[in-house]
Amino acid sequence: MLNINSVEIDSGENAPLSVYVHWPYCARICPYCDFNVYKNKPDSDLTASIIADLKAWRELTGPRKIQSLHFGGGTPSLMRAHDIAHIIETVGHVWHYCDTPEIALEANPADAHKARWTEFKQAGINRLSLGVQSFNDTALKLLGRDHNADAARKALALCAETFEAFSLDLIYGWSGQDTALLHSDIETALRYNPPHISAYQLTIEDNTAFGRALGRGDNRAVNADESANFFETVAAQLTQAGYNHYEISNFAKSGFESRHNLGYWEGQDYVGVGPGAHGRYTQNYIRHATICESNPALYSQRVKEQGIGLKDIQALSRTERSDEYLIMGLRISKGISLARYEQLGGTLNQAAMAYLIQDGFLQIRDNHLQASAKGRLVLNHLTQQLLT
Repeated sequence: MLNINSVEIDSGENAPLSVYVHWPYCARICPYCDFNVYKNKPDSDLTASIIADLKAWRELTGPRKIQSLHFGGGTPSLMRAHDIAHIIETVGHVWHYCDTPEIALEANPADAHKARWTEFKQAGINRLSLGVQSFNDTALKLLGRDHNADAARKALALCAETFEAFSLDLIYGWSGQDTALLHSDIETALRYNPPHISAYQLTIEDNTAFGRALGRGDNRAVNADESANFFETVAAQLTQAGYNHYEISNFAKSGFESRHNLGYWEGQDYVGVGPGAHGRYTQNYIRHATICESNPALYSQRVKEQGIGLKDIQALSRTERSDEYLIMGLRISKGISLARYEQLGGTLNQAAMAYLIQDGFLQIRDNHLQASAKGRLVLNHLTQQLLT
């Protein structure tokens, strides 16, 4: 039974909507990954279930314009191109696309084949996000990746050849990495002139192979001080190369920011379908958080029996809504609108905010509260202080 409570908040029902499709299968599960993923297997039911789920969502969201559609996972580059095309078409039928929607797919270098990626483009994909992680074979082996450095370079070259908008992921902070190796990864990436780069700090999550290794005393990540130094190195090198550091882990050339991810960080509505997918939507002035059934077979069964894949819907209180806006919004360079935060019913610790501004961790520009470069290093601490 879905748990639905009613708490009135500011409406976002007429704003553009994003759609996230979670494809949970991977050829290999990385030891640092704590996403909802499963070893790849044939699953003829899943695409049909996702399509049925999308159709059911129209009743919850009403008629909306779609600004972005993102295929994530897992490894959605394992999907068949005609299934991707079917989902893209379904989203257009259920809602309506904006004039130039962002339709993105996450891809693994091991799946880089010219014919396959051309099919993805013909299906409607106009942005590819490539999980390179590193161009160093030692690092790739440590990270449990199923490609080597040469495959990463070839995949990135094919990406640049096929798509105007593309992004690559890098991971830094793995055990054994030093500044020279980090510089090398960034310099290699820049040779392909990617419009967007995501650089993620390796974090050890409990329910992962790396988490279990840490429990045995084997830490696969560098210490916090080294990781902070690496973060500053990445930011300095990429901004010097002409990238806008528009979010803590994300860098883009002008006009190539991820519209889909900005929707999350700016507190916009998004539909989440597929096993374990999360979502946010506003209906009758109420903002709701949703989550789908996580197991693929149970997800498909729930869609068949209930008509929709949702396992739970929770209405967000005004405090939960405003807290989420602050926590997500301070991740991006423009920060949060103080007027909107107040409209959502949020209350900041004014003494803590004044202290953090005076100490150079926060700043206010154009009535937006922003984390400084210094503040981004301790963002969790900032939000805790502001909300205390």
